[in-house]
Amino acid sequence: MEKILRIDMSAEGGPRMTETPLGEYAGMGGRALTSSLVAREVPPLCHPLGAENKLVIAPGLLSGTTSAMSGRLSVGCKSPLTGGIKEANSGGQASQVLARLGYAAVVLEGKPATDDLYKVIINKDGARIEVDNSLKMLPNYDLVEEMKKQYGESIACISIGTAGEMKMSAASIACTDMELRPTRHAGRGGVGAVMGAKRVKVIVLDDTGKKMRPPKDPEKFKDANKRFVEGLRKHPVTGQALPAYGTNVLTNILSEAGGYPTYNFKEGRYVDAHKISGETQAETETARGGQATHGCHRGCVIRCSGVYNDKDGHFLTKQPEYETVWAHGGNCGICDLDAIAMLDFLDDNFGLDTIEMGVTLGVAMDAGILPFGDAEGAIRLIKEVGQGTPLGRILGNGAAVTGKVFGVERVPVVKGQALPAYDPRAVKGIGVTYATSTMGADHTAGYAVATNILKVGGDVDPLKPEGQIELSRNLQIATAAVDSTGMCLFIAFALLDQPDTFQALLDLLNSFHGLNLTGDDVTALGKTILKTERDFNARAGFTSQHDRLPWFFKNELLAPHNATFDISDEDLDQVFNW
Repeated sequence: MEKILRIDMSAEGGPRMTETPLGEYAGMGGRALTSSLVAREVPPLCHPLGAENKLVIAPGLLSGTTSAMSGRLSVGCKSPLTGGIKEANSGGQASQVLARLGYAAVVLEGKPATDDLYKVIINKDGARIEVDNSLKMLPNYDLVEEMKKQYGESIACISIGTAGEMKMSAASIACTDMELRPTRHAGRGGVGAVMGAKRVKVIVLDDTGKKMRPPKDPEKFKDANKRFVEGLRKHPVTGQALPAYGTNVLTNILSEAGGYPTYNFKEGRYVDAHKISGETQAETETARGGQATHGCHRGCVIRCSGVYNDKDGHFLTKQPEYETVWAHGGNCGICDLDAIAMLDFLDDNFGLDTIEMGVTLGVAMDAGILPFGDAEGAIRLIKEVGQGTPLGRILGNGAAVTGKVFGVERVPVVKGQALPAYDPRAVKGIGVTYATSTMGADHTAGYAVATNILKVGGDVDPLKPEGQIELSRNLQIATAAVDSTGMCLFIAFALLDQPDTFQALLDLLNSFHGLNLTGDDVTALGKTILKTERDFNARAGFTSQHDRLPWFFKNELLAPHNATFDISDEDLDQVFNW
């Protein structure tokens, strides 16, 4: 991974591809690389869908190796949804394959003068870009089937669906999984709209003939990986709960804790949570011949994904994740797993962020467009988004836009991005992360739920303001660093509780790259990334007043605890004062 592939879509005579050395980006991967390149090369005040924005696709520092859990891909740009810097993260095969092909990043620059649609093909012989207007308005599943016909089944695809082509602010970028299904998404922030604005429909990757990336010290690397895997398997979250029930294991837990947002964030418990829980979901999947545990990329040992079949035993979608089940389920008053699975499939197929769309549906229900609990109506609305009807285009631009259009007061967004599946009044640490993250409301930016609810890495009372600032700060720093390695963020559960597992991760990085990183170096990396992102956002016009939750969280009591978000603005302004 010593080179960057730059594709200038504005070049005279058609797109021009050049390979450049890493240069000033040497030693960077994943989020560190995407955020650094965006911060240095994208004018902060540019239009996100304009020629000056850039889309950066970067595997992590350990992607393409034999290390477990190293298949995450970072996608960066100026966000059409938030107007600030964005790093969206995806699993699937693409990161591993792109890294083995030798690229630290693919950068889409400029904007074509014509309406032609392009595909990029990268293999051991190099890269090329071709016009293929036959792909226009294909949803992701049909698109991948076409790529399989053209290029065989030893490929991985990075693609956009119809939402990305229509440049909707909720549009995602899909990555194929091990079965070549477009089920893994860099979902948040409208990154798919930026790819659509560049007129690139799909990037086809084929690493046939390429070997695993070799470590500097193979024996130490092998030993570190063994210890790392052992640590993941012995932790109760990564070794037991997630493999057994997937991320949706959290539904019953959060509802019981009173932090499960229901009916567009009106209540903290959902009476029908058990009907859509991870336990019920796994039981349903197994009974129908699906899979309750499955890896999204080779080398995954946590295996928190799955396969959800319909009532006739046919594949419907990958196992809907916790946030997806919540957004389309409890948040909308829908307790039908089959309907939620269909909504998940439609989101993936059209290329939409499941969190943004579920929250948007909740806002639409609050507006009276649908009644809460109307599963068929929700499915109909998502189909309208995929078709680009006038109503569909409103919904496809997210919860903030939908709330404005229909005059809804309770719109749960920060910096224009929808809140995920934890109510900040009952899980105050995640509320701090939502408010202050550089990315807009994002649970993965600093997953305080781990400590507030699951008691991983300590115990900070979720209902009290004390300790939440420090908790969120430390997790945001750590997350930024982990996002640069290519590692799945779920490794953090074991890292927080098991110092030897954290040391194994350091040993993986050191033995592969010939480094001598310490824990302090990891902290310094995280701080540098956050500083870079916050500087971009400041130049884009963001101030401390953007690091706030919507007003209703401060003054509407959330049952059953009758809690509000009572962390002061002054305290929120201290998160990045390390």
